[in-house]
Order: sequence, then C-alpha cells, then structure tokens
Amino acid sequence: MSGGGRCTGRDPNRTAVERILDMRVIHERCCGLDVNKKSITACLLTPEGKGILTFSTMTSDLFRMAQWLQERGCSHVAVESTSVYWKPPYHVLEFRGFEEVLVVNALHMKAIPGRKTDVKDAEWIADLLQHGLLKGSYIPTRKQREQRELVRYRRSLIRKRT
Repeated sequence: MSGGGRCTGRDPNRTAVERILDMRVIHERCCGLDVNKKSITACLLTPEGKGILTFSTMTSDLFRMAQWLQERGCSHVAVESTSVYWKPPYHVLEFRGFEEVLVVNALHMKAIPGRKTDVKDAEWIADLLQHGLLKGSYIPTRKQREQRELVRYRRSLIRKRT
C-alpha cells in the first residue's frame, strides 16, 4: 500500500443508517414499537414495504395492534423498555403468540442524532431488529411472573398483619 494510508473498508461519506440498511436482513417481517404513556408507534418492516401506525395504550387498541401485525405476517417485535409502559403491549403480544418479543434497553439502541420523534424511534428500532442487532432484556416466563406476584402479595399481607 503506497502513501501510508489505511484501508478501513468504510466509506466515510456514508451515515450509520446507510451502513445498517446495507446489512443482511435477519428478520424479514418485524416491528419496532416506540412506547409512551398514552400512545404506541409501530413501524412494521416487510419485503413489501414499511407500515407505520400509532395506537393508544388502551387494551382494545393493543389487541388491534397485535391483530394488525399478525395479519401482515410479523413474527418478531422489539419494544423499547420505557418505564413500565412496555408491560401492557408485551403481555398482549406474548398472549397472541408472537415468535419473539424483545424488550430492549433504550441505552442499547442509541438513536441517530437529530430531531427525535416517535416515528423515527420506531423506525430505528425496527431497522436494528431487522438486522439482528438487538438483544432483549431478561423477562421471566409467565409462570415465574405469576409465582413472584403471589410471593410478593403474601409478603405484603404478612407485613400488614404484623
């Protein structure tokens, strides 16, 4: 190599998003969910294209969201772990039998710089999931969660009694 330059294999003029979009697709039909207190923005990526919808956090809307995803053949969903707001959509998606539902720490998927919107966040989560770049947090099984709840409830009753 002449000139003392290094070959890094990266085009310095390409953004991080462009490099991610050129990566191999792992999950063809996946969805990223940006969850807030009152709304959920869903970005569904399929070979046919991208679909973005916003749902309320009411139970009926959560089931409508799950139905919308299932009708389009979505198999993998990533939910941003925002406070406790991730729990209702996670439970509905788990109940509806999705192949994989990941709850992902927001710090593990730092968004691209610029204006932050729910739609951009949902798209970013979906892109990362599509390329297999997200690792879900540990969520106990339904049976384990129910047992934990019973133990905590029992403990609170004992405290109240003593």
